[in-house]
Amino acid sequence: MIIPRKYGGKEFSATLHSQVIQKLGTRCSAATVHVMVPNSLGPAELLLHYGTEEQKNYYLPRLAKGLEIPCFGLTNPHAGSDAAAIPDFGIVCKGMWEGREVLGMRVTWEKRYITLGPISTLLGLAFRLHDPDHLLGSREDIGITCALVRTDTPGVNIGRRHNPLNAVFQNGPNWGKDVFMPLDWIIGGPKMAGQGWRMLMECLAAGRSISLPSSGTGYAKLAARAAGAYARVRSQFKTPIGKFEGIEEALARIGGNLYTMDAARTMTAGAVDLGEKPSVISAIVKYHLTERGRAVVNDAMDILGGKGICLGPNNFMGRIYQQLPIAITVEGANILTRNLIVFGQGAIRCHPYVLKEMNAARAGDLKGFDAALFGHIRHVISNETRAFLMAITGSRFVSVSPRAAPRTRRYYRHLTRISAALAYVADVSMLVLGGSLKRRERISARLGDVLSMLYLASTALKRFEDEGRQEADLPLLHWSLQDTLARAAEALHGVLANYPVRLIGAFLRLVTFPLGRRFAPPSDALGHEIARLLIAPSAARDRLCAGMYLPKAESEPLGCLEAALEATIKAEAVEAKIRAAHKSGAIRGRGPEELAEAALAARVIGAEELALLKRAAQLRDEVIRVDDFPQDLGLSEAIQPAQPQRAAA
Repeated sequence: MIIPRKYGGKEFSATLHSQVIQKLGTRCSAATVHVMVPNSLGPAELLLHYGTEEQKNYYLPRLAKGLEIPCFGLTNPHAGSDAAAIPDFGIVCKGMWEGREVLGMRVTWEKRYITLGPISTLLGLAFRLHDPDHLLGSREDIGITCALVRTDTPGVNIGRRHNPLNAVFQNGPNWGKDVFMPLDWIIGGPKMAGQGWRMLMECLAAGRSISLPSSGTGYAKLAARAAGAYARVRSQFKTPIGKFEGIEEALARIGGNLYTMDAARTMTAGAVDLGEKPSVISAIVKYHLTERGRAVVNDAMDILGGKGICLGPNNFMGRIYQQLPIAITVEGANILTRNLIVFGQGAIRCHPYVLKEMNAARAGDLKGFDAALFGHIRHVISNETRAFLMAITGSRFVSVSPRAAPRTRRYYRHLTRISAALAYVADVSMLVLGGSLKRRERISARLGDVLSMLYLASTALKRFEDEGRQEADLPLLHWSLQDTLARAAEALHGVLANYPVRLIGAFLRLVTFPLGRRFAPPSDALGHEIARLLIAPSAARDRLCAGMYLPKAESEPLGCLEAALEATIKAEAVEAKIRAAHKSGAIRGRGPEELAEAALAARVIGAEELALLKRAAQLRDEVIRVDDFPQDLGLSEAIQPAQPQRAAA
């Protein structure tokens, strides 16, 4: 999808790429992974940005046609999160290749967790290159290097697979010892030796912005659509379970989280389309969209109950629930991402002065350093004043663009206040704690949470504007903004309550929260509105789940659920007539079927209404049905050889 048309690819934008991954995510997690990996961090992405013309012209058409199956080997058993410390190495040397002596390298590596690895024909490989004989120049440790290795090369061991939580996508180890390969196999040629880490970080930012956030949003859309419908179809105590407050609470979280997730997914993919390489934002959406996706699926599983835990063809959620930890773990484990990356990178990259100060100091530019330093001081004083005044006045006097929707202006004011408070606390923390700030992971993580909530809230506001300020979507927007503001405030409180220098922590609390905690999470009444939105067909529900796979056939579990929802809602009016007649004594019966027949005989309902009741009941039975198997779970039937047919007499 990402390969340009001139090489035979589709040249999809990041937004369209994201839409495809999201839609696949609503259907099959394994298919999603098989598609997203070649289109994110891998040989194609690296070739497009850094490959030589010869490499592009040969490999990109073959990758576009599927003649090559790519994978990328980065993770070593001893270097996972600390990928820069990979012990895999290559030694620059001369060797024989295709009958002649060439300058090349002997590479030794051991990789694991490599998606598509077992079936790959083209292995992207990251290793540290050394030049002890100075065949390339004066440096011995050249640095991390990326090369393209054909998997049929002698010495490459590949084909075995892992079993990641019973997911069927191809994933496995590969290794090699002293495998000779020409220097021309380095992506970008010999001149790019040692540039691998920069290449990986730049490409990983774009990939993390799209693949995992999109698949996580896809899983959440399936959960919202299916769990909402199931909660209306499934009844207990003569009431749809979606009308019980406990289920409403879970449905509200599902709908509110999904609205936020899809807003962030869309805006981030749009930023990539504009040419941005959003390293900080990619970390934010990777962490928060996979975590919120996990929360959504957990809530859906609670609603589905026994239906969700019995695996089989009728279970549309169990495998996603089972495999969600994979998304949490890959492309930067979420604990690492939150504790070290979001604020660790954002503190410098997002600051208007710190990077300028560092660059000026490095270049010996005294004038530039002074300008940045005094600007920084003014910035701190300004944010201190603004944070205090906005806090003491409840943000009432913060200016907001007149173009903002009237019902969202208070959110812009509150976000401005939290932004000023974050900027002030972060600046003071960098000054007071210095280099130890990054080692104080809990402080860094909470500051990163505030930054993340500001971003997620901004994307929700942008979504509301982009979709034409839909009145029916306001409950979703309110939930999203109230949730992110409450989480941002809680994270800031967490920083100040655990501040290493208690006196400074108390002073910061006085400046940023002089009136105490003022941001409450979404109310029960708001949650009730969202739950009602999810359990009935509407344009708002369709917008919330837009772009997902919706089968029409009732033989499909989701198709059957959609049909059952429609039939259930139509049947509810008929059931109300029967209940009223039964209560008044006009009809008698011991069960729903007898009462329905009695109602027909008494002309309380007509034949068409009776047929509607029967169809709703039949679809309901199909929806709540779970799979069962023989004692060996059908294994003997699956492996039993086909019986030869007898010849006709």
